[in-house]
Amino acid sequence: MIIPVSDIYTPELRVFASLTEAQLRNDLHPETGLFIAESPKVIRVAISAGYSPLSLLCEKRHIEGDAADIISGHPDMPVYTGDREKLSKLTGYTLTRGVLCAFRRPQPRDLEDICRNARRVVILEGVCDTTNIGAIFRSAAALGIDAVILSDDCCDPLNRRAVRVSMGSVFLVPWAVSANPEAKLKELGFKTVAMALRNDSIDLDSPALKSEPRLAIVMGTEGEGLPDSIIDSADYVVKIPMAHGVDSLNVAAASAVAFWELRNNV
Repeated sequence: MIIPVSDIYTPELRVFASLTEAQLRNDLHPETGLFIAESPKVIRVAISAGYSPLSLLCEKRHIEGDAADIISGHPDMPVYTGDREKLSKLTGYTLTRGVLCAFRRPQPRDLEDICRNARRVVILEGVCDTTNIGAIFRSAAALGIDAVILSDDCCDPLNRRAVRVSMGSVFLVPWAVSANPEAKLKELGFKTVAMALRNDSIDLDSPALKSEPRLAIVMGTEGEGLPDSIIDSADYVVKIPMAHGVDSLNVAAASAVAFWELRNNV
């Protein structure tokens, strides 16, 4: 159902324009929460993962171009369209690949449910940069991480920018938000690996790590890193060996190195 945009203040378009990320998430009524996926490729990944699109905002040229298969596959979905200038005025930014799609948020998942059969998971503590979250999810999907667990002060993985940077990987790797996830994962039989620069750190390629059947890799922010309490309670404290006096990597880059080195070979 193609609907030309004549009035950018039409209420139906608020989801693409004036609603903040918090309003989209709608913490008070999560069953009505939404998220936005950007670009045809990412939208296709979401649809393939089982998410149902609610409405589309699309530049005219993409109706019979990059978004044609998405539109034809959902004939009852409202498709709001206009030229690039009008849509940019509506959203406040230039659309990536000219297409946005609104989806209903999924129901929150339990840590125990997504980790029951997992062998390698990552715990993110206080990572609130959307680009880092998206990049970590992309590495997790590519390098065989079975689940992502986020502390409740992390950025929302379904933030529009995080979704885009992940290239849709947030739809491919199970994730959950949890308080004190380290203790819960230990109850499930995981050994925790705190990524931290400390004198008692062992190198990432230690044979002891590769022999562990279930590992939870714990990562914090670049600035403050992990709290001492989490590091002290970890089964292993691990560092990535560095050259040229470099002390650390960005958390997203470090995650890719750690995921590859600690991948499940058991």
